[in-house]
Amino acid sequence: MAPSRVIVLVVLAASLFSIDAPRAQAPPPPPAPQVAGRVLTLEECIAIALDAQPRIQATLADYAAARYRVNQAMAPLLPQLSGLVSATRSQGTTITTNAAGSTIQVAQSRQLGDTFLAQVQLSQLLFDFGKNLAATEAARKLAEVAVEDVELQRQLISLTVKEAYTNTLFSQRLIRVQDQAQERAELNLRSAKGFFEVGTRPKSDVARAEVDVANAKLDLIRAKNALRTAIVALNIAMAINVDTPTQIVDNLVYEPLTLDRQQLRSDSLRQRPEYRQAKLRAAAAEATERQTFRNFFPDISGSGAYGGTQSQLNESWSLGLTLSWSLFDGGGRIARYQEAKANLEGARARVKSTELDIVQNVEQAEISVEEAQERILAAQALVASAQENFRLAQGRFDAGVGTILELTDAQLALTQAQNTESQALADYRIALARLDRAVGRR
Repeated sequence: MAPSRVIVLVVLAASLFSIDAPRAQAPPPPPAPQVAGRVLTLEECIAIALDAQPRIQATLADYAAARYRVNQAMAPLLPQLSGLVSATRSQGTTITTNAAGSTIQVAQSRQLGDTFLAQVQLSQLLFDFGKNLAATEAARKLAEVAVEDVELQRQLISLTVKEAYTNTLFSQRLIRVQDQAQERAELNLRSAKGFFEVGTRPKSDVARAEVDVANAKLDLIRAKNALRTAIVALNIAMAINVDTPTQIVDNLVYEPLTLDRQQLRSDSLRQRPEYRQAKLRAAAAEATERQTFRNFFPDISGSGAYGGTQSQLNESWSLGLTLSWSLFDGGGRIARYQEAKANLEGARARVKSTELDIVQNVEQAEISVEEAQERILAAQALVASAQENFRLAQGRFDAGVGTILELTDAQLALTQAQNTESQALADYRIALARLDRAVGRR
């Protein structure tokens, strides 16, 4: 009977240490989006990036780890249950004196069954002046910081996609401009050759026109390479294969926008995750400061044990109440409390610093949007003037009263004006994207 009871208690105690903790399994990777053969809008590109970007998956994992740290901080407040099984075997010799006064050596041997102990031990923290509650509150605030980090990564990825999307459209626009420039240069070359063949123009006009055609071809090659680079950047931002022939909808148009500065400023302080993170870190620092202050007070805990001893498993139990108080530790607690106070002051100062940075970002983004709008209007007027100038120069050249130099200068001015307009439109879209980011919008 006794051996079977020993086996039961040993198995019970061993089971206390062999319970597997739940294993967190990583979610399966999302399926690759079907991009080839589709013409994507900006919103679709952003949605693909938010689903597939590994940076978001990494921040989600960081948030999960932060939530588990909250559980760790709360664990000391809950009952602590453990099992204990021990047995020792020893042999020794003791020297004793008998009644006759002579000294004799007596051999002592203790078997495993003589020292066997099997217990289940329970302990509970009864009162600690709120130390663990403060530590749990600090961990919870830091977990909320991790939540805001997820939103921050989403906003940053959205901005990256918007900029890559705009750069792709800008490169496509430049290709069209350079195509038109090459067509105009080739038309001028044919006209120069025709005039040269009939003897009304010198050979130098043909040579100058050939140079313009060559320059137009080089500019077109550069524009096509820029498009390839922009598509690679867009594919990387969406976390898809870089070789995917991504096609997107052209939104590179001017849409006037009126800005409400006060509203944008208040929206940014409400929506920017960096500002919420700064305030949460300050709250966590305040909780940590409370915890380190309460470390000067004692802990009160209760404990109990129940089990059996020796091979017969004679019943044994115990109950206890413990008050532990560290009276002096070399000044370590005082130093930790002073450190926590300094960290709290720094966290509160960083809240104000973050607020100033956000206001500055919003103001700069507003200025960039307004500047881009003015540049678009000026560039559109410049394009209209350059087109008219080129039309007149081409008419004068065809009529034989203009020079090839006048025509090529007008051609170059028109191409540069069209490039300037395209650049202004792209800068306007990027400025709007950065304004969204400054305000805290995706």
